[in-house]
Amino acid sequence: MGPYFSLTAASLLLASGFAGVPSALEPAGEEAQQIAVLFWVMLSGGAVIWLGVVGLLLHSALFNRRVLNERSASRIILWGGVIFPSVTLCALLAYALWLMPGLRPFAQASSAGLRIEITGKQFWWEIVYHPSQGPPVASANEIRLPVGERVELTLKSADVIHSFWIPPLGGKMDMIPGRTNRLSLMATKPGVFRGPCAEYCGTSHALMAFSAVAMEPDKFRSWLAAQAIPAERAGAGGGALFLRHGCGSCHFVAGTDARGTIGPDLSHLGSRVTVGAGILPNTEDAIARFIARPERIKPGSSMPAFDMLPPDDIRAMAVWLRGLQ
Repeated sequence: MGPYFSLTAASLLLASGFAGVPSALEPAGEEAQQIAVLFWVMLSGGAVIWLGVVGLLLHSALFNRRVLNERSASRIILWGGVIFPSVTLCALLAYALWLMPGLRPFAQASSAGLRIEITGKQFWWEIVYHPSQGPPVASANEIRLPVGERVELTLKSADVIHSFWIPPLGGKMDMIPGRTNRLSLMATKPGVFRGPCAEYCGTSHALMAFSAVAMEPDKFRSWLAAQAIPAERAGAGGGALFLRHGCGSCHFVAGTDARGTIGPDLSHLGSRVTVGAGILPNTEDAIARFIARPERIKPGSSMPAFDMLPPDDIRAMAVWLRGLQ
């Protein structure tokens, strides 16, 4: 059943990859590349065992239907049922153990020039960049990485167990309350990838994702420098409404009086790929919908509804937030 399951799983994974779903079989990172190689080697080993068993079965059923004596039957069982599978599986295990240190390169992580602190919350991601030079830069629900440079990720949880995973870049790792786990990744090609929470964490677990954007190093450094500068100061219009209606009590927006720490940092919301932790496109309409009735989009969210506000106020705040580039 094991080899058959492996072949079935492979076909499903291939189908999902071709359908545009983020797949570990389309690696864009050094660690993901090793995981993909391990998968294909394990699949090949399972296929060899499966083909051997089926081949013996067909040979006995079609070409050699005579009754074997006890000695011949014992020899077939010994070689085909014990020695061959054991040697094949031991070889696969040895290869996997040899490969494992490269999947968690902690020694290299300590020398990485950039550290990104990621905290899982119900149901969003708090992101803080710690460059080797310069002040920390806060963000939310989106991670950006320089291509060809190793990045250290420190993973935490503020409430329940979450699990961090970017399939095309590397393996998953749990985020456990009261503990800091470390993960090291190096993107090998630019692109935008979806990262899901891979551990059930509550009502909106399936709606807790993030965008991982791998950028050329020069573009990444320019982007990070821009993120350290307030996008805009709140004046009249949507910014003033944002503060008047109390949104700044939960959200932080650099350069304004919004100093909240309960919800995601919105300082450069307009520059992100998605809103609502990876579930909506970053458009003014999507932002307005989330402001008005967040529980309809993300059940279990701690953000209250603001559908009692005039539609024009909601629209003005959405336009202002979308403009925070």
